[in-house]
Amino acid sequence: MKILFMGTPDFAVSSLKALVDAGHEIVGVVTQADKPKGRGYVLTPPPVKAYALDAGLTVYQPATLRNGAFDAEIAAMAPDLIVVVAFGKILPQSVLDAPRLGCINVHGSLLPAYRGAAPMQRAIIEGQDKTGITTMCMAAGLDTGDMLLKTEVDILEDDNFETIHDKLAAAGADTLLRTLEALEAGTLTAVPQDDSLATYAAKIEKEDCLIDFNKPVKQVHDLIRGVSPMPLAFTHTPDGKLLKVPAARREKLTGHYGTPGIILRLDASKDGGIEVACAEGTLLITRVVPEGKGQMSAADYIRGRKVREGDILA
Repeated sequence: MKILFMGTPDFAVSSLKALVDAGHEIVGVVTQADKPKGRGYVLTPPPVKAYALDAGLTVYQPATLRNGAFDAEIAAMAPDLIVVVAFGKILPQSVLDAPRLGCINVHGSLLPAYRGAAPMQRAIIEGQDKTGITTMCMAAGLDTGDMLLKTEVDILEDDNFETIHDKLAAAGADTLLRTLEALEAGTLTAVPQDDSLATYAAKIEKEDCLIDFNKPVKQVHDLIRGVSPMPLAFTHTPDGKLLKVPAARREKLTGHYGTPGIILRLDASKDGGIEVACAEGTLLITRVVPEGKGQMSAADYIRGRKVREGDILA
């Protein structure tokens, strides 16, 4: 079976590597354009391109798929199947119709929940204790295609976006291989999604990352986990300085301890931090990124005397 792979970030590399390691014939890899990164704005290839070139695969980076200009390239490769993993662009109908066996997508949620751009982050932010992978037949809608196989993954108390990303990348690779095995064996059954159960995982915007201490501590903690290590939840010190929060833990789970956002306790010990009141319970901030500075422990930040007990973060 000849496969054309489409993907861009690290999440997709796991699936592409699994296909290569399993001996599948990859006729080409389509990914997004190189982009400038870092302070020097160095033009950097996406992770999928870097891996594909190292693996000796042919890489294509069309500016668009919408105008039909790349259709001839796809036809020349004559793929039996297109596999799409976090490609980052919507495929036009001409591409969906090109391969003999259609297009299969690896999606980072248990569909029909969390269709859209940020399923992993949104599942954590919204306090879910499970997420997973769904392989599906791609259709014209946004993650609306018939489902093929699913793999559940637990979201643990100490998981954040980074750890769930890595767990789901591995689960996605495994689920993809099992999907292709079932496809080749003729045992794969597609199941339509129940649209009435669908939820949408919108892209994470800056305003989504502002910490609201007027919420219970669990919701505050889930937000911090869901956007760590990027783009990071944030608040502001009394002098208006930005303070990002990469890590925290729930300290007191219930009870009211004062004005939401007020700093109740500063503990500069190794396992300490900044204890802040929420609407219910308290949060212990353990790592911070002060405005204009690098990431540091909350203990180091406290020793710099940047905040005091009684200050309000908002």
